[in-house]
Amino acid sequence: MSEIKSKDEKAVIVHKVQRYFTEELKQEIGQFDAEFLLDFFSGEVGAYFYNRGLSDAQLVLSNKLDDLSESICELERPTEFRK
Repeated sequence: MSEIKSKDEKAVIVHKVQRYFTEELKQEIGQFDAEFLLDFFSGEVGAYFYNRGLSDAQLVLSNKLDDLSESICELERPTEFRK
């Protein structure tokens, strides 16, 4: 998985990591360490979240396509072949 390119996004996430360490673990973590930790998790764990996101998106799309197919079937007119 690719690293976070946006400096603004990375800064926000790094801040969240630092705040988590401070509030939950009662430890201070510097910006460099927080960035290092973020890069580690992005590289080692990020693909799992990415794949889950793709799976969720595929399910949403599949459901929408089912709805669309159903809507098209409702538009069909009866004929001697289909009633």
